[in-house]
Amino acid sequence: MKLKSLLLTFVLASILISSFNGCSSSTTSEEVEILPADRLVKKLEANRRKIRSFEGSGTLTIKTPDFNNSASFKVVMIKPDSIYLTIMGPFGIELAQALVTKRAFTFYETLSNTVYMGETNDDALRNILRIDISFSDLLDAIIGAVNLTDRLYKNPDAYKVQNDKYVIAYNDSLQNTVSTYAIDIRNLGITQYTLKSSKGKELLLGEYTNFSLTENVATPKRIAISNKSEKQYFQIDYKNISANQKDIRIDFKFPSDATIIRW
Repeated sequence: MKLKSLLLTFVLASILISSFNGCSSSTTSEEVEILPADRLVKKLEANRRKIRSFEGSGTLTIKTPDFNNSASFKVVMIKPDSIYLTIMGPFGIELAQALVTKRAFTFYETLSNTVYMGETNDDALRNILRIDISFSDLLDAIIGAVNLTDRLYKNPDAYKVQNDKYVIAYNDSLQNTVSTYAIDIRNLGITQYTLKSSKGKELLLGEYTNFSLTENVATPKRIAISNKSEKQYFQIDYKNISANQKDIRIDFKFPSDATIIRW
């Protein structure tokens, strides 16, 4: 379905979590305060919650078994529940827009002057994006964040400082998986996220690089995610980003003569 392919181009931009090379400093772990695991997780979660609105533009690349393309795009995220995306073609010509909220999505395809509308739920997101991702994970993924709320009061199964990174891991006995996070000790950005089976098979690899400080939060300008089990790869390269600015807003309009399809 054309709607699925276009929305896939949009939102796969986002998916889950992280890995990133730090900023340009050459600071080592011997020159900064080393945090215990509980304080580290609390600081990471506090940083995630600082970003209340976000705007970015750049290039989105998606590779799957049946799709391989790149496009210029713009994204606006306003918490708690709004994501607006625009896909541009050559010379900045708008090709499509999408507004996704926790309850509903609206998608406008410029060339056909058609609007698709539907309910946002796990099944819809799975069908549209061809991945399993909740709306709340999508909000966090756009800014390269990881929701660690469930980790705030849980001791990690492994924790160490390795060179200039914290490495922290949690076992999930119900899912038989292990989640491992590498965090830059200088800017507290999550630089790598891996999800593996309990037998060590890599299921998901996320890498975030090229950071800038936004609201004193390390924000990656490159997000690269490999979903190994689904054979999907997507990469965002932001050229411009800003956060928590008063002029960040969503301006989504479509022509009154557009064909509307309920999906």
